[in-house]
Amino acid sequence: MPLLLGSVADDFTGATDLASTLVKAGMRTVQLLGVPRRDLPVPDSDAIVIALKSRSNAADEAVMMSLAALDWLQKNGAKQYYFKYCSTFDSTDKGNIGPVADAMLDALGARITVFNPAFPTNKRTVFKGHLFVGDELLSDSGMRHHPLNPMTDSSLVRVLERQSKYKVGLVQYDTIVRGADAVRQKLAELSEQGYRHIILDAITDEHLMTLGAACADLALITGGSGMAMGLPANFVRSGELEAGVTQSLPKVEGASAVLSGSCSVATQEQVAHMQKSHDVFQLDPMAIAKGRDVAREAVEWARPKLGDKPVLIYSTAATEQVGAVQSELGRENSGALIEETMGKIARELVAGGVRRLVIAGGETSGAVVSALGVEGLYIGQEIDPGVPWTFSIGQPTLALALKSGNFGTGDFFTKAFGKL
Repeated sequence: MPLLLGSVADDFTGATDLASTLVKAGMRTVQLLGVPRRDLPVPDSDAIVIALKSRSNAADEAVMMSLAALDWLQKNGAKQYYFKYCSTFDSTDKGNIGPVADAMLDALGARITVFNPAFPTNKRTVFKGHLFVGDELLSDSGMRHHPLNPMTDSSLVRVLERQSKYKVGLVQYDTIVRGADAVRQKLAELSEQGYRHIILDAITDEHLMTLGAACADLALITGGSGMAMGLPANFVRSGELEAGVTQSLPKVEGASAVLSGSCSVATQEQVAHMQKSHDVFQLDPMAIAKGRDVAREAVEWARPKLGDKPVLIYSTAATEQVGAVQSELGRENSGALIEETMGKIARELVAGGVRRLVIAGGETSGAVVSALGVEGLYIGQEIDPGVPWTFSIGQPTLALALKSGNFGTGDFFTKAFGKL
């Protein structure tokens, strides 16, 4: 079967979210971690999602990585392409969403592309070009104080205009409710007027399905995972995708652990919930900076406790605590110290028999799977919206749940293992 959809995601948890969405909609999907080796055998799948760790990189570095991933997908014959970013449009005024989209659009020789981070199930919606988190504008939500990419403007048109070299347009709600044909017509009109980047409103899953149908003929689509909901149906209608085909998945047994590096409000609640009934170990970034082998301390603490009941090792902290550490060590340095430490811990835990890991935070997930040398993942059962269990390709087979910081219910860490 040909590769129908080739996707580039700007972080590991977001890639898993997208892959899960495609699997639920009937596409056999494999997630590859990092720019694939040129000699990597192409997995037998309908869709491939390449997970990069590029969201918080310098814009030129993110562009280089994204184009390398796109080139691999082009060489392997993908019919349509997707650039996946966070449902909160995480970026800065310099990028990376705009520069990466510009570069991918140019590389594909396409006239226009669309942008939609909406994910109504997780309360992310777009209305009149403004992104909402629940009932709050993005700029009034907890994302305003994000430690890496604070979002202080809810207008996606304004945010993208500051990042991109291209003219940014908008298709509003009143057009979308009239159906896919009306959206296609509006996109054509905006293209004739010189717009190459077009923001799309969406406040329900039905709107996302409409948008998916309207974008069937676009070479490049960009968005959160929700925007991909309607794409598999296009391939079914064209006869290129057989409905109802599923992937067989392995059963994974072994010790369990949770590694949490995210400092989002949702993850703070999940850590607090797990602290009530499980063994926990908190990483101290200041001790790491002073040269203490905190990774070794954490692993030695964990070894006698490993079993079916997961242990929690975390650096998650409240915003003011994170700010104090960042002011002392620097934002990038403090994050890099935690990520490197989490990677070391993960390697030692797996060497000691851990086979089931929940990892919280996009940057932490990227660091951990890279440290473990995992090249690809099969996508399994969803734990909460946007967060499935995944299973590593190769040996040993690991069950990995890569959770975006903002996703999941308060009991996510404890209930996740029940899904296995």
